[in-house]
Amino acid sequence: MLTDILQRFEAIEESYEFMLAYAAQGLATDQGSQKGRQLREFLSRAAKALSGLAGSCANAIRDENLRRSKLVEFLVVLDRDARDSMVAIELVLEQPAISSQLVDNLNASMHVRALLADIFLLGEIFRSQAVVRETASMVS
Repeated sequence: MLTDILQRFEAIEESYEFMLAYAAQGLATDQGSQKGRQLREFLSRAAKALSGLAGSCANAIRDENLRRSKLVEFLVVLDRDARDSMVAIELVLEQPAISSQLVDNLNASMHVRALLADIFLLGEIFRSQAVVRETASMVS
């Protein structure tokens, strides 16, 4: 289950990295270009990864028996940021033409930036707790 969460995080991060590159291109539209098709694929993949993200994290925390203290409380923050980011991404995806400027504005969105900070934080916590568990099981 933890692997699924980390893969979702990776899909979101890859989408953001592609959006940065797309924004720098100065394109007026995504129509008729390979980069435009890729942009829509990355955005769709990110939206899919965001759907139910906090619930999946809650399941992973439970299934992996991770230290829960504030993790579960933080999922409220993650859920809000994921939902807000997903709405922004879906708004961009429904546009008939996606310009580099529009993507640049999406990148600058506080919702997307907050989401990225959330997944960087949680990703590091999940990975470090998994390492601690593996080390403890090897010692036992």
